[in-house]
Amino acid sequence: MTAEGELLAGSSLGHVPNGAAWEFDEGVTECFEDMLRRSIPQYDVMRETVTALALRHARAAPHTTVVDLGSSRGDALAPLLKELGAYNRYVAVEVSEPMLQVLRSRFRGWVENGFMDVASTDLRTDFPAVTASVVMAVLTLQFVPIEYRQQVVRRVREHLAPGGCFIMVEKVLGNTAGIDALMVDEYLAMKARNGYSADEIERKRFSLEGVLVPLTAQWNEDLLRRCGFEEVDCFWRWMNFAGWLAVR
Repeated sequence: MTAEGELLAGSSLGHVPNGAAWEFDEGVTECFEDMLRRSIPQYDVMRETVTALALRHARAAPHTTVVDLGSSRGDALAPLLKELGAYNRYVAVEVSEPMLQVLRSRFRGWVENGFMDVASTDLRTDFPAVTASVVMAVLTLQFVPIEYRQQVVRRVREHLAPGGCFIMVEKVLGNTAGIDALMVDEYLAMKARNGYSADEIERKRFSLEGVLVPLTAQWNEDLLRRCGFEEVDCFWRWMNFAGWLAVR
């Protein structure tokens, strides 16, 4: 642990899932930041853009809150805390107990002083009881079963203040089988260039089947519009990863 809000993580090289199905367990939690950097294309560009868009829409407390759905180790919230500090309130939403433990430790001072809540919340059944200026879901909805995603996004819109924004980043499918296969090949080649062995790549890919369920970019954009967002645009895309900004 370094200064509050900063967190050092271990290397994900050599990490393989413990079981057949992927879990956000202690092993994943320990190396998660490094895993994302090696697994998400243009990772820093994506993170910096999410932060810039959130800063454009965040408003001062006590009127609204910044909410991070699927907060993992808190890397989406940390730069906002640095820029906005105690002028806002924050909610980190997680369901993985190892991730929740990291969040409580990393942001202990913010929690103890009443500026942040770390919420153990299953998005299939619940949502933080706040009015938000910003809601972020960075690589989160892809882990929510498809039949629940519409109600999650609808709840996001219902809890946003007018003019507030929803920032969503997802892994996506190509529009055709051929294009999807090409994008997946390029993605796996990127992971290999970033140090993962063929065995690590294949075992992780197998463990995520049925756990991480991506859909097409068009499906995600249609979902946002069906849930009442009229201003929707894609702000970032690399092959089979994309991010959207939706404004209420």
